[in-house]
Amino acid sequence: MQSTLEIQDKIHVAIIMDGNGRWAERRDLPRSAGHREGIEAVRRVVEAAPDLGIGALTLFAFSADNWRRPPLEVEILMLLLRQYLRRDVRRLADRGVRLKVIGRRDRLPEGLAQEIANAEAACARGTQLALNVALDYSARDAIANAAATWLGDDSPGRAAFGNLLAFQGYGTGRDVDLMIRTGGEKRLSDFLLWECAYAELFFIGTMWPDFGREHLRAALTDFHARERRFGGLAVAAE
Repeated sequence: MQSTLEIQDKIHVAIIMDGNGRWAERRDLPRSAGHREGIEAVRRVVEAAPDLGIGALTLFAFSADNWRRPPLEVEILMLLLRQYLRRDVRRLADRGVRLKVIGRRDRLPEGLAQEIANAEAACARGTQLALNVALDYSARDAIANAAATWLGDDSPGRAAFGNLLAFQGYGTGRDVDLMIRTGGEKRLSDFLLWECAYAELFFIGTMWPDFGREHLRAALTDFHARERRFGGLAVAAE
């Protein structure tokens, strides 16, 4: 069994799960069909992550701006989240997944916040994978709220500010190493802006419902081939 320290030593991958609606529309299916297939992709990726050297996985499930979508689509998304929590929480716990939902909870449908809390408690002892699900999440709002609540006399250091984000329920507590976006779009969409300061970015045209272990493996292969300098210079070979 891995320790929490070993999870921290492994990489943090964040994924913008884009393309569910377009996947469905290209098949003359309702957008809800794409969202349902997207849940299957979540299961595949969560299962594959620990074996591929991922210690933390953060998934963008629903942004603060997604409330602008048609009410029926929002209702279906929230229903699918409830179903995922109810059906998969035991499986997540058995696989050693530690679940945490980041973002606001005060605007969620009645009872959903409590179901989230129950699922988090059931998975609190997981040591194989830290799974963060961003729900009603905005990185800009997270940063603004953390700045507004900073009570120190001096400006907060980077580490302290990152901890403050996590304490408020908006942050992941660690920097992102690799950010993946499916569906062909190339933007961050207000996701983990603080944590992605030095993240490597990987954009793929595959729609999220079709994304699986081999796509994740390919993204990681690309990541490991890159030289990360964090603003410094490459180390010359001796």
